[in-house]
Formats: sequence, C-alpha cells, structure tokens
Amino acid sequence: MTPIKSLDELIERLKGNGIKSRVAVVLAQDENTLGAISEAVDNGLVEAFMIGDEKKIVDKSKAEGIDPSKFTIINISNDIAAAQEAVRMARNNEVDMVMKGLINTDKFLKAVLDKEKGLMLPGAVMSYVCALQIPAYRKLLFISDPAVIPFPTLQQKVAMVGYSVKMANRFGIENPKVALISAVEKPTESMPNTLVDATICQMAKRGQLPACTIDGPLDVFLACDPKSVEIKGIPTPVDGDADVLIFPSIEACNSFYKGLMLFAGAELGGFIQGTSKPVIVMSRSESAKSKLYCIATASLMAQSNL
Repeated sequence: MTPIKSLDELIERLKGNGIKSRVAVVLAQDENTLGAISEAVDNGLVEAFMIGDEKKIVDKSKAEGIDPSKFTIINISNDIAAAQEAVRMARNNEVDMVMKGLINTDKFLKAVLDKEKGLMLPGAVMSYVCALQIPAYRKLLFISDPAVIPFPTLQQKVAMVGYSVKMANRFGIENPKVALISAVEKPTESMPNTLVDATICQMAKRGQLPACTIDGPLDVFLACDPKSVEIKGIPTPVDGDADVLIFPSIEACNSFYKGLMLFAGAELGGFIQGTSKPVIVMSRSESAKSKLYCIATASLMAQSNL
C-alpha cells in the first residue's frame, strides 16, 4: 500500500474502496455534528445512525439545508440512554464506531467505559491518537496524547506508541519513525519522562514493541528537521523525519497541536483508542474540516476490523 500523505488523500482512498463504515452519533441534533456527518455520507464514507430527539434532528437538519432522509434516525431524547444505545449497537456489531454529538463528554465516556456494557478492551489503556496535516511538513504527523492521559506512565506510554504505530501502519507506513519528545536529548533525573523514554528505547531493542524506528528523548527539531540534526550533531535513527511524536504530557501535546491549528493552518483526524470500536470525541473548537477528517480516520481504522 502506498502511504497516505494527507488527510485529503485519505478521503479519496476511502471513497475509492466502496466500503461504508456504520457510525452511531449520540445526540445528533447539533449543527456542527450534522454538517460533518452529512458531508461524510455525501462522500460515501459512512452510513449514519443519528440517535437523539427525532424532531430536533429533523428540524436542525432542514435549517442547515441537509436532507434528514439520508440518515437513519433513532428517537431517544435522553442523553444517557442515547449513549448507552450507541455503545450497545457497537458491542453487537450493528455499527463500526460511535461518535459524540451534543452530549457532555463525561456522560458519553461513562457509557463507553462501563465495565460490563462498555467498549474498553480488557486491560487496555485509553488514549487518543491523531494524524496532523501540517502545510509546512512533508507528510502526515501522528501525535499522542493530546486529550486523555495527563502524565503518561511507562505502561501508558508504551500503549501510546503501540496505538500510534498501528494507526501509521493503516496509513501505509510500514516502519514508522517514532520520536519520544522532551525538552532535552539526554535522559536526566530532573525530567523523569526522559528516563521513561530511555526505558522504552531499550524495550524496542529487545523486540518488546511493534515494528518501528524509535528514539528519545528528542526535541521537536531533532524529530522533524533534518537540518537541525546536522547542526546539532546528535545522531538519531529518527533523523529529523519523524512519523510519530509521543509527548510527555497532555499539556505539551494539546498545546502543540492547537498552536499548529491556530497559527499554521493544520488540520487533524483522530479518535480514542483502547476500545473495541473507534470512539470519536471532537472539540467544539475544531474546524468543520477536522471533524470530517476525524470521521474518515476512524472509518479507516474501523475497516481494518471488517
């Protein structure tokens, strides 16, 4: 498979394979969600099951110039019951992924995390991975974790690497270059995350990680800029050509991607991992394009399970 180098190319690939993923949207009476799902349906990416107040979904769709007949509407107005229905459909393989609409994130995730009826895989770590499309970078850049894990432990960071590598593989990157990001290039006790990074690199040498080229701690320059590698004279197998960046904290990763979106015109596509089916949770501040990209990215990963 030729690597997918942009999120726009991803959409074209999905349109070309003729497979529609099924998505259940919780409280779908939200104009931003409706617009993104409508575009995904029009592009042949998904079959949409819109759960929520049927009248509100129909009225809001018409107000936005969207034909509600393109959706299957499931009339459940209660937010908790709607989330539970979406998760039930995913558990029973009636849909391939679930998506947050107008429901509060905590209520949505409570249904996802339910120990008996939720979607978490046994012993799995919940994390968030996304692909960034950055005009100034020559390919897609996968990052983790901007949304779920505040300060990842060794176990959590290993899971983040595994999820990111799997996602990069699905985009056609067979041996992704993974950079464990920090503010320094050497392990130091004053920055505990750098010691975790060094341990992960040793695990990779012992074959304890999925196939990838990994190094860290590294700063963003050494990870993504070949000229900086040459200038600093610090040898690294990532060699300024990273496919994946793993960050030491949610604050660092979240600020990184939001800064790129605000100041550099970046777009993203991502979702929660560690679940049996992709779980799409999007920020209200993300662009309409990014919302479509999130649906497309989750669809690509869902199709690997079809």
